[in-house]
Amino acid sequence: MSNTDLQPAQPAPAIRAYLGGSFDPVHRGHVQMAMAVYQSLLPLAQAQQRALYVSLLPNSRSPFKRQSSDPKHRLAMLKLAIQGTPLYIDELEIWQPPPVYTIDSVRTLRQRYPADSLIFIMGMDSARSLDKWQDGLQLTDYVHLWVFYRDTMPLPDTDNARQALQYWLPTPLQTAVTDSPATLTQPISQPSFIQTPTDPTIEQAVLKNPASGRIYIDTRQVATISSTQIRQTLQQQPRGDSAAGNHTKPVRDEQMTAASAINAIMNPPDPLAKWLNPAVYHYIIVHQLYSAAQFR
Repeated sequence: MSNTDLQPAQPAPAIRAYLGGSFDPVHRGHVQMAMAVYQSLLPLAQAQQRALYVSLLPNSRSPFKRQSSDPKHRLAMLKLAIQGTPLYIDELEIWQPPPVYTIDSVRTLRQRYPADSLIFIMGMDSARSLDKWQDGLQLTDYVHLWVFYRDTMPLPDTDNARQALQYWLPTPLQTAVTDSPATLTQPISQPSFIQTPTDPTIEQAVLKNPASGRIYIDTRQVATISSTQIRQTLQQQPRGDSAAGNHTKPVRDEQMTAASAINAIMNPPDPLAKWLNPAVYHYIIVHQLYSAAQFR
């Protein structure tokens, strides 16, 4: 028996999917999207005997937003939102000084996992505007894309909606659309490498083979609520005296003991109840985020 025969077998490359965003705050729609991908990929990963990781990738601050909540709060809410699920959190972006661009993150992920199947999850609204992102059309050089149709958009009235939806994408990406998510999990037999634009002495792994850089359009409808809507709803609540700083005891004590606050957590009177995990809703109340004045 040779020494080679005695060496332990190398584990199969993993399948890794990432849902990026500010998660400010994280809501059920985010978790719904990530879990839908997980449930679709799990039988494929099991059949291929590969590890599966589906992660939420919170950013430091979106280049398109003027401000975001403190990263420690957003991270804490994410941890509460995924309790009891198989999802993970990747902190690659959240502690970096903004702006942090998605293209830089996917390059880092490809460098970190050169042989793994990497998938980046986004909504069709984002995918349609990739030509306006920083090097957005180059994302498929490093990762596959899993694009969710959103029910705020009219679904094409055709027998093959997915084929029709591909024409919503920027023209250079339309030929990359695939009908099967299994295409996104094909192992990379030999990663290619290119020199980085900023430092020619450093090479980065890229996807440059027929089974790479593909786009799967998921026509299942996902929740259309946005974090912006949630913040606006909270900010529109009338401010009481305590919002102006006139409370007579610590806000945390008030909120943890007041019957009205507990009732609001358990049976919220507004539509936020169905969009926010109760633990996340509670966290927002306790930490007075988003001007949630009705609980102050």
